[in-house]
Amino acid sequence: MSPEAALPEGTDAAARALARGCDHLLSLQHPRGYWKGELETNVTMEAEDLLLRQFLGIRGERETRETAAWIRSRQRADGSFATYHGGPPELSTTLEAWVALRLAGDPVDAQHMRRAAEVVRDHGGIEGSRVFTRIWMALFGQWEWERLPALPPELILLPSWCPLNIYDFGCWARQTIVPLTVVSAHRPRRELGFGIDELRTGRLREERLPLSSWGGRFQALDRALHLYERHPFGPLRRTALRLCCEWILRRQEADGCWGGIQPPWVYSLMALHLEGYPLDHPVLRRGLEGLEGFAIVENGMRRLEACQSPVWDTALALVGLADAGVASDHPAVVRAADYLLGEEIRVPGDWAVRRPRLAPGGFAFEFENDNYPDVDDTAEVVMALRGIAHPDKPRLEAAITRSLRWTLGMQCRDGGFAAFDADNTQWLCGELPFCDFGEVIDPPSADVTAHVLEMLALEGRATEAPARAAREWLLRAQEPDGSWFGRWGANHVYGTGAALPALVRGGMDREHPAIRRAVEWLEAHQNPDGGFGEDLRSYEDASWRGRGTSTASQTAWALLALLAADGRSPAARRGARWLVRAQRPDGGWDEPEFTGTGFPGDFYIRYHLYALHFPLMALGRFVRGTV
Repeated sequence: MSPEAALPEGTDAAARALARGCDHLLSLQHPRGYWKGELETNVTMEAEDLLLRQFLGIRGERETRETAAWIRSRQRADGSFATYHGGPPELSTTLEAWVALRLAGDPVDAQHMRRAAEVVRDHGGIEGSRVFTRIWMALFGQWEWERLPALPPELILLPSWCPLNIYDFGCWARQTIVPLTVVSAHRPRRELGFGIDELRTGRLREERLPLSSWGGRFQALDRALHLYERHPFGPLRRTALRLCCEWILRRQEADGCWGGIQPPWVYSLMALHLEGYPLDHPVLRRGLEGLEGFAIVENGMRRLEACQSPVWDTALALVGLADAGVASDHPAVVRAADYLLGEEIRVPGDWAVRRPRLAPGGFAFEFENDNYPDVDDTAEVVMALRGIAHPDKPRLEAAITRSLRWTLGMQCRDGGFAAFDADNTQWLCGELPFCDFGEVIDPPSADVTAHVLEMLALEGRATEAPARAAREWLLRAQEPDGSWFGRWGANHVYGTGAALPALVRGGMDREHPAIRRAVEWLEAHQNPDGGFGEDLRSYEDASWRGRGTSTASQTAWALLALLAADGRSPAARRGARWLVRAQRPDGGWDEPEFTGTGFPGDFYIRYHLYALHFPLMALGRFVRGTV
């Protein structure tokens, strides 16, 4: 059936927009069956790539020139760089960009360099930058290792039951911390070829916290660890370094990556090289070659993705096409299902430390990341696969069954669901001196819990104990204003857009007070143009909640929530009209804004296909009258 068949009256314009959007999405499918949009972040990716190559002695003229051209293109008129489109100047990002451009040969007295240096100094200089930026500078002798938080490799020796062991950290943090401990133990210093005095203020940022606070206690521990670092116990240090290297080696993926993300990847390469692995060793060679697969070269400029999202994008595409009414046996749909079925993970990963008796299953976000399947992707893949008329039904059903079993086994004690681990809630991790950048643990979140609840409801399991516990968790997590926090998307619009469809599909009465409060919050935050938007500053400033320029993805999230709770309410009709008016002639939507979240407050993502996936879901449900 075509998306325009059997439409209710008054939806012709929305139906035409829906059909154009479907055609556009289908045209973007890869021959292997998947969809993958670019995952855009900020210029620290490119700056740190050049610094890595400088560290390893492999920086070439071509990639330096092309990378520098990209970095320059992202600089704003005031000289600053931001972590997201339209965001405020960001100190560490601007500092790393300045250093990368100096590596590329940009003169220190060039206007764009002077302006960038002024921004850095005005915002605190290198002294005020985050720990990770100062680690990069220490690698090149521009910051003292002694003035960085201690990161002893002996951390690997702590058993999993001991507080602050590596498995108390979120998977992205532990993958980064383990190789960093190796790097920190070596305290290397490579040549940069220039100094960075232009980025210094001379004002140290050292606040001594009282011992009555956890921060103060960890500062005292850090001082003790620095004393140990001066004379580490040789046999213990050698054992720790060996175990760290073994841990790192076991987690390299088939494409050479670590975790499918940039930070552990670059630090793992440096750690192994410092431990004596030559650049032509198969592990390092595979890792360096794999990085090239994350590079995009266009118009003489080179940029890097921090991660790649084929499984996530493909699952969302299939849900959007199903909502739009595309036939469940459409060849493109079946090809996509074949791709997803081939990505099922059947081996245990780090999650098994907390769930040792749970059978493997589920799906990861990336092309290769068998160590870290995640609950969010798995829930979305199950919802995508369930609606497909696949010729090998037993294979499809078996994958769904394994995924359901694994997902339910990852439920946290409080009833919620996190992304990668179960009960990863050791808040003390965030008090450690080196944890000043982003979230370092993986507690349950409203968006992931909602996606699991929605999946269970569509599987006919909404009345079972796990779904009831997830529903109760969501109700407890609702904010006093009626919204839900969005951990992996921006922000309260995303959380609310996930929670309301899940609760309604899970059987909750639309007149329940929690649903009415959420609807009131959405209606109060609809923009005059009918769309919805939320600036990323809402993660740090509550006055920005639900406020921002209307975007396609955020309008779609709000519309999904309104349709679930109120059907064709006036607010829903205005949201649908905004999507229709904002659509491009080719069927897509423009969205320069970043609406994805990596680390709230620190690291944000522009998923290039979000502005297509979610409008198709929302318009499909609007046109076809489905929840």
